[in-house]
Amino acid sequence: MDVTSSEPITLNGACHCGAVRFTATLPYGLATARRCNCSLCRMRGAVAVTALVDGGLTVTAGEEFLATYQFNTKVAEHHFCTSCGIYTHHKRRGNPNEYGVNVACLEGLSPFDFPEVTVNEGRVHPKDASAPDYDPVAGWLRFQANR
Repeated sequence: MDVTSSEPITLNGACHCGAVRFTATLPYGLATARRCNCSLCRMRGAVAVTALVDGGLTVTAGEEFLATYQFNTKVAEHHFCTSCGIYTHHKRRGNPNEYGVNVACLEGLSPFDFPEVTVNEGRVHPKDASAPDYDPVAGWLRFQANR
């Protein structure tokens, strides 16, 4: 699978234990893969790709196992499986019309398939940034397999 493709793609996904299953349509393909350096994302460590809230993600099984975590401004909604604890997706604070979908939950994909992932500046959220020199990119995370 071409992880640099911006062609729309629909993939099935699931949490670790399989209790939560979903279908995600990624209108911009896998080219939107990114991480964030906010306090939650630093600890979570996931690579996320973009789906639209309006029809872009459908939970096909286990909706009763999904729980939501919110913090700080309580705008973003972080969803995870109550059985295995795996984060599946979140509604973004920066754009509440988008979901970030955990790449590791998508069938046939791994975060290690991406040789380089942009890291967004989340320690200072763009909606909070007052400095005129705000840069939304904090850096890049690179993976190089040794085999």
